[in-house]
Amino acid sequence: MSAQNSVIKTARRIFEVLEYFDEVQQPISLKDLSLHLAYPVSSASALLKSMVVMGYLDYDSYSRTYMPTMRIATLGNWVQGALFGEGRILALMKRMSETTGETIAVGTQSDLFAQYIHIIPSQHAIGYQIKPGTVRPLARSGLGQLLLSARSDDTIDKLLRRINIEEMPDQRTLLPDLMIRIRDIRQRGYVFSKHNVSPGAGMIAMLLPVRRHGRVLAIGVGGPVDRLEQKEDQILRGLREGIATFADTET
Repeated sequence: MSAQNSVIKTARRIFEVLEYFDEVQQPISLKDLSLHLAYPVSSASALLKSMVVMGYLDYDSYSRTYMPTMRIATLGNWVQGALFGEGRILALMKRMSETTGETIAVGTQSDLFAQYIHIIPSQHAIGYQIKPGTVRPLARSGLGQLLLSARSDDTIDKLLRRINIEEMPDQRTLLPDLMIRIRDIRQRGYVFSKHNVSPGAGMIAMLLPVRRHGRVLAIGVGGPVDRLEQKEDQILRGLREGIATFADTET
């Protein structure tokens, strides 16, 4: 294994460990971690010990378990303010969650992908389940096409060229087809994607009239397509009313 691949593998494992802690939200043992993530015990032990030395994990010798320290908790404290400003975006998400009961998501463009950066889970037993950090194809997903609609036609053309280089031949998107969808989104002012990524699931989304550190943001309500169709007018009204309260000058 090359040195670069080894570094990438170690970095990936560190984040997998942190995500596992976030999932279980309790101390974990070396055995539990190695079994869950399918790491060799020796590799898992070395990784956890390194994270303890760096101050990111605490080891309790009596229970033989590891637990994240407050250093982990404080690392990302600044991110919410950087992404969501003084809280109007989060307030709109909360209000849409309360009125619809569906999954509420805020997304942005991450290079050639659309990425969900904040989620309020659905209150329904059957809902649209996504996690923060989840990415979707920029040209083939409803969220991605919505984000692209905020770009100039020339920028969309350049992005699509890069996207199609990375895509499998049967998944490449033709510019004329994409521009038809982009123009429809621009005219409507929102996107209602149905079955694009997950069969049976959809999302109604609008662009937010604010940019955070240059990033275009969008807010969406996700759930089973049949429920969204029944609530479409309510969802659109709620999004429009909430977005109307934003100041166009926020940056």
